[in-house]
Amino acid sequence: MSEDGRRSGERLHCLVTGASGYVGGRLVPELLEAGHRVRCLARSPGKLRDHSWARDAETVRGDVTEAASVASAMHGVDVAYYLVHALGTGSGFEDRDRRAARIFAEQARIAGVRRVVYLGGLTPRGVAERDLSPHLRSRAEVGRIFLEGPVPATVLRAAVVIGSGSASFEMLRYLTERLPVMVTPSWVHTRTQPIGIRDVLRYLVGSATMPPDVNRAFDIGGPDVLTYREMMGRYAAVAGLPRRLVLPVPVLTPRLSSHWVGLVTPVPASIARPLTESLRHEVICHEHDIAAHVPDLPGRPLPFDEALALALRRVREAQVATRWSSAGVPGAPSDPLPTDPDWAGGSLYQDERELPVDADRQALWKVIEGIGGDNGWYSFPLAWAARGWLDRFVGGVGLRRGRRDAEHLRVGDSLDFWRVEEIEPGHLLRLRAEMRLPGLAWLEMYAETDGAQHTRYRQRALFHPRGLLGHAYWWSVSPFHAVVFGGMARNITRAASRGGSARAGAPT
Repeated sequence: MSEDGRRSGERLHCLVTGASGYVGGRLVPELLEAGHRVRCLARSPGKLRDHSWARDAETVRGDVTEAASVASAMHGVDVAYYLVHALGTGSGFEDRDRRAARIFAEQARIAGVRRVVYLGGLTPRGVAERDLSPHLRSRAEVGRIFLEGPVPATVLRAAVVIGSGSASFEMLRYLTERLPVMVTPSWVHTRTQPIGIRDVLRYLVGSATMPPDVNRAFDIGGPDVLTYREMMGRYAAVAGLPRRLVLPVPVLTPRLSSHWVGLVTPVPASIARPLTESLRHEVICHEHDIAAHVPDLPGRPLPFDEALALALRRVREAQVATRWSSAGVPGAPSDPLPTDPDWAGGSLYQDERELPVDADRQALWKVIEGIGGDNGWYSFPLAWAARGWLDRFVGGVGLRRGRRDAEHLRVGDSLDFWRVEEIEPGHLLRLRAEMRLPGLAWLEMYAETDGAQHTRYRQRALFHPRGLLGHAYWWSVSPFHAVVFGGMARNITRAASRGGSARAGAPT
């Protein structure tokens, strides 16, 4: 993504607004990698501290609607990125967007900023601005304010952005994964031109070094023009889901369909409503002039299926568990971030247990690391055996693999129908299920010490369902979790307290 910045050889001081948002949080590390200095303007700087780049970027407190804080943040800045908008903030958002854009443009002039870069929405040709949805109308107006302002501006206009955390993508994800048969509004036939988040970031980074005489808008999109219905079909194919049956119902108005989306998905209605209202407009690119300033790379922009596969990559590589524990560091722009909303990233069910241990952490860790194989699973033995038999019956590995070593584990070891995914000696063992399941599953076991230096055992079972069958599977087995996982937690703590004497057949 940072090829353009490295090619220019110029180190710029960049201001990024909206760094706690979907695009801004992913843009900051790309600018840093390109060799630029980055300052983030945030209303709540504390929200940014869990980002992997937090120590490499400067963060200042402020709000784009307050001229004084914007002026302070722009001091010494070469390029200012405007990546905020009032979507989902209730009535009057158009006025707030307008006022904030005018403040930003004027303070950029006063501070001597060389360029303003704004990411807006792709707008349909031949439709008067007044006839657009409020969401698209506001995005278009903000872009016009910057282009008519005193500082050269680059306005990038995109439709659906494909990446985990993007509101449009999350709507697509939940609708496709949760409903094998969908009764949908007529907007599923509207054409759009989706673009992968990696290409959006590449264009944003490259915009920083555009010549000073460039002051215009650019349409950006991937190579595929698709209807929303086609996107759902291709999502199902890439995600390994059965073919979805889509039944459009013309009587569903955008407002009614936004409530329908709210029932089916966890995307808040305040966000779903303006997005679904915008879907009545066909939004496709009518030029690709951005390539004159940010040249296309081989295979870029990414085709829809490839961008989609990257957005789902973290699931396929078993990174879901780290997403919800905030323990992992994203390795790519399509991966999740700590500041992504709770409804982003798909569903994740979990069963969590925590108990005190009358032993030191080392004794507890010895029991945790010795689990499985001939040592058993410290829970209801018949339940584990039955699960192993069932797995073998459907073509899985069952419990026959055992352990490589009776006492020690290493990353990559097979452990019955689990695989060791991560070990932090003395603290964490994470196992990934390799049994046949309609989804992905993990089991985490922690040896911890509380503030009073008492040992505690913490256990999490996590399940990322695939399709409606995955959700049904979780709810069908959840009544047994108290026996299986609850008994497991109790017996592990007892075994640690007794010096590891308890085994799989211990009472639960």
